[in-house]
Amino acid sequence: MALVPRLFLISHASTEAHHVVAFPRDEPVSDRGRRELTRATTPVTDLALTAPELRTIETAAALGLSAAVEPLLRDLDFGRWAGRTMDEVSESGLAAWLGDPESAPHGGESIHDLIVRVGTWLTSLMDSPERIVAVTHAAVVRAATLCALGAPASAFWRVDVRPLAVTRLDGREGRWNLRLG
Repeated sequence: MALVPRLFLISHASTEAHHVVAFPRDEPVSDRGRRELTRATTPVTDLALTAPELRTIETAAALGLSAAVEPLLRDLDFGRWAGRTMDEVSESGLAAWLGDPESAPHGGESIHDLIVRVGTWLTSLMDSPERIVAVTHAAVVRAATLCALGAPASAFWRVDVRPLAVTRLDGREGRWNLRLG
C-alpha cells in the first residue's frame, strides 16, 4: 500500500492587523493571539514548516514545533497596502482587487499569482510520505483549499479561515483532497 502524504495547514494566531482590520506587515502575534495559543493543539507530524513572517514563526514556536522556514508559504504580498486599514485604501482599488483575481492595484501580488505559487508548493509535496504541518497565513490556506478542490480563483473570498484553524489535505493519485473532520 502506497503512503499518502498528509498536510495540516495551520493559520497563524491573531495579530493587531486582525483587530483593526488592516493589511498586515511583518508583525508579531497579539495578546489575543497569545491567549488563543494557550488553547491550541497540533497534529502529530514528521515535518514542521513555517512561513518566514514573524507571526507564523511565533505561532509555530508557541505550538512547540521546531519548524523550518519555507519561503513559498509567505503571505500574500499586499504591496503599498501593507499596514493600512481597509478605510485607508481607495474604494475603487479595493473593489478591483476583490472582484478580479488577476488584479493587483496595490503593486503587490494578485490572488491568481498566490494560487499559482501555492499550487507549485503543493505539487512539490505530492511524493512525500510524511505527515507535514505548515504554519502559514489565511490567504495561503485559502489558495491551497482552492487548489485541492480545483475551484476557480473567483472562489477565493468564499473560504473563511480563522486564526489557528487547521485544514487537512491528503495527497492521492496526483491530487490533493480536502479532508474534514
